[in-house]
Amino acid sequence: MKTQVRQTVATTPLEVQRSFKFKMRALLLAFVFMFASLSSFAHCDSYDGPVIKDALRALNQNNVQLVLKWIDPQQEKEIISLFNKAYSLKDGDKEIYSIVEKHFLENLVRLHRETEGEPYTGLKPAGSITPLVALADNSIAQNDVTEVISKVTNHLEQVLRERYAKVAELSKVKDNSVAQGRAYVEAYVQYTHTLEALEHLLHAPVSHSGGSKTGH
Repeated sequence: MKTQVRQTVATTPLEVQRSFKFKMRALLLAFVFMFASLSSFAHCDSYDGPVIKDALRALNQNNVQLVLKWIDPQQEKEIISLFNKAYSLKDGDKEIYSIVEKHFLENLVRLHRETEGEPYTGLKPAGSITPLVALADNSIAQNDVTEVISKVTNHLEQVLRERYAKVAELSKVKDNSVAQGRAYVEAYVQYTHTLEALEHLLHAPVSHSGGSKTGH
């Protein structure tokens, strides 16, 4: 005699609501942790990004090992040579050192971008990173992701609620006229594509540059 195993399914409105909230929170948390894991690569060409910070620290300490993690083994020879040249001029003429230091930084970032499969577009000034990326960097420095989770999940929940409310309202009048129908379609696309983008982010392989390795 076979024993049948029944799967418990949420049937009451309260159970359905709790199940939805649990699944949404899990989705939001997964999004946050993936975002945090990628954030250090999202601004590798800016002066307040991790690559240049490590490069300046390496020059201050005369320790090129601090920057080699940002490049591939076959690129090390070029970077070590540029590093040694820059460091040898560190205590000399300030104007000359500024030039060779920038040359070193530019090439380090350029080679790192090559490892990501991305083009080098120049060094970006400090302060060019987005607030969320800055928040992610701070969470790493503070060894605490609580603030990132709170702010990102709250923001994402707000966006989803607003887009849902808009499409739900327009769905009531979508058949009244072509104009209202098109307004509904625009809202529908915004709402569903937001969730589609989240789903793609959570399940697709992601490169260092923060983009999916597989395009549409």
